[in-house]
Amino acid sequence: MRFSLELGGIPSRHLARALGLCVVLVAGGLYWRAILTAAAKAAPTLHNPFIELLKLTAAFAIGLVVTSVHKHTRGEREWSTSMEHAQILLCVSGALMMIIIGDSLARAFGIAGAASIIRFRTPVDDPKDAIILFLSLGFGMACGLGAFALAGLGMVFLCVAMVYLARQPERQPRRMVLAVAAAGEELPISQIQEVLDRNGVTFEQREVAHGPEAVVKYRVVVQPGLSLEDLSDELRRTTPEGIKSVVWERARKKNE
Repeated sequence: MRFSLELGGIPSRHLARALGLCVVLVAGGLYWRAILTAAAKAAPTLHNPFIELLKLTAAFAIGLVVTSVHKHTRGEREWSTSMEHAQILLCVSGALMMIIIGDSLARAFGIAGAASIIRFRTPVDDPKDAIILFLSLGFGMACGLGAFALAGLGMVFLCVAMVYLARQPERQPRRMVLAVAAAGEELPISQIQEVLDRNGVTFEQREVAHGPEAVVKYRVVVQPGLSLEDLSDELRRTTPEGIKSVVWERARKKNE
């Protein structure tokens, strides 16, 4: 019999990785000062490349674990693969910045000036996602400073907090944009609206595109507790030959 443990929808392998990485980081952090002192005596004016590589590796591992847990606690909200990779690399960049800066104030101003040139144009709609990105940067900076124990414990604390918050029921109705693509030129609009009515979804038809693949878009208000995945499955079952895809997106405030 294969034993499987899940907490808040998170597979057991992700939980095992988080706990294992935390143990390694805390244990390594307890002996870090002795290692750092020995390295400083061997090369007092230069960075030890292997120690700095260890810091970057620890930051990458933390970013990977946090992103994996975050992915499974986002619920039905979609996030692109590029944003997941950016969250991991942001943790690594924090470690690299602290390695480069060291005790130099001039380097700190130099990196701040270089960072001001970069323009991040990818919107982050959920404030919680923005905070997790910020915390990922902080974990990377802790690794860059060699505070492995602090980074490991902070990582586990954040993962537990994400699981706890993900289990809290959503209390506010969700304003979404529903896009339904037909398998052919005909749209089963009456069946789609019947399913929405039956589930208490308030909807407003916004646009219809005809062609080889017809698409209809609705502005909808979904009540708390209603699963978008179950609703999508019901739409497909109601019109098994008429619907090709069902896509849900958060309605942007400027368009509401």
